[in-house]
Amino acid sequence: MLSQIPPRERQIVDLLYQGGGRTVAEIRADLPDRLTASAVRAMLKRLEAKGVVSCTKSERGFTYSPTVPDAQASRTALGGVVRTFFNGSPVSAANALLGMASQIEAAELDELEHMIARARHLQSGGK
Repeated sequence: MLSQIPPRERQIVDLLYQGGGRTVAEIRADLPDRLTASAVRAMLKRLEAKGVVSCTKSERGFTYSPTVPDAQASRTALGGVVRTFFNGSPVSAANALLGMASQIEAAELDELEHMIARARHLQSGGK
């Protein structure tokens, strides 16, 4: 769903993921180029209609937040990257990331090893 959002609306959704709930004024302040408040509100209404953003009343006014959990949005986005740039192969994507090994700290490599071990364990029926 998020991959089908126009670029300008996607900028707004990305801001909401970065900082949690935001008002129209806060969104406007953080966009790379200035839009009118009415333009931002119109895009937020479209995002609400698509089910991507929700609006709640708060002490700061109306606050907008993403409706899709961060982890789900990350998986969806990563899946799109893997399909687009790595022919759908998670192994190719992991290989590309590991090709950046000089930029990866030892603790992060240890974490990757543990994640691989856990994935093997789950795949073999362990819990």
